[in-house]
Amino acid sequence: MDQRSAVTALAALAHDNRLSVFRLLVKCGTSGLPAGEIAKTIGITPTALSFHLKELAHANLVRSWRDGRYIRYSVEVESMRALLAFLTEDCCSGQPEFCSPISQNISKLCTEEAWEARMKSDDPYHVLFLCTHNSARSVIAECLMNSMGQGAFIAHSAGSTPRRTINPFAIKILQNHGHRTDGLTSKSWDDFTGSDAPQIDFVFTLCDSAAAETCPVWPSNPITEHWGMPDPSAAEGTNSKKLAAFANTYSLLHYHVDKFVHLAKQDLDAKSMRRKVEEFSQDVRTRNEAGAGSLKTEA
Repeated sequence: MDQRSAVTALAALAHDNRLSVFRLLVKCGTSGLPAGEIAKTIGITPTALSFHLKELAHANLVRSWRDGRYIRYSVEVESMRALLAFLTEDCCSGQPEFCSPISQNISKLCTEEAWEARMKSDDPYHVLFLCTHNSARSVIAECLMNSMGQGAFIAHSAGSTPRRTINPFAIKILQNHGHRTDGLTSKSWDDFTGSDAPQIDFVFTLCDSAAAETCPVWPSNPITEHWGMPDPSAAEGTNSKKLAAFANTYSLLHYHVDKFVHLAKQDLDAKSMRRKVEEFSQDVRTRNEAGAGSLKTEA
């Protein structure tokens, strides 16, 4: 990055709301957020947000793409890395031993080096599913991935504010499909940030509120995407109707996990893997909006 581009980027960030938007998108990773979720989280009007996003896009700090009925926005990772590298290029007069760890490793931020090495390993992938309460969707996804992954994937689930108990309808639908449910727990996502936590390779948020929250910093720089789907716990009516909502969620997740397992087993380089998972996740969100009905026509 040259100095003129750096000045443009810094000028774009020199505003409270634009800085808040940028930091929010950095936290959300490559999956990004719809404009409506950004406006609600930051607390500004859609008109004001549109203006600020244009300024950030002009500075090449954010990108956008159509996702069904919505426009999603995410940070331009390479531009962010280039700006950070420009700002710390001559840190400590070229004596890196005096630099902080973040300055010493700035050139490695958001690169694919670690992932390239990870993908050459024969170790199983670790997948983390997130929902706010970790009591239904994420638990079902965890069980499906552990079952369908056949040892090539180890799944976990967690939430920002875990309920500590699993929804009984989630337990019922899992047992109906032959899954073991003993040992399932509702956990905090902080459990996966420590030095003793497993190295997470993929993180999937399953509810919009979890995607919009300030996620922890995952030490392993995992591929992070959003698989937003309706909450079956919100279903009203008889127990039969509530169980049917969980059956619908199970069917959707079964379809997505099966497709993902086959995708992730492909012999892809790190950049291709990220692109494929991003494209796949866009399709997941589209199918989730349509509901499980579309899956029956493809069975």
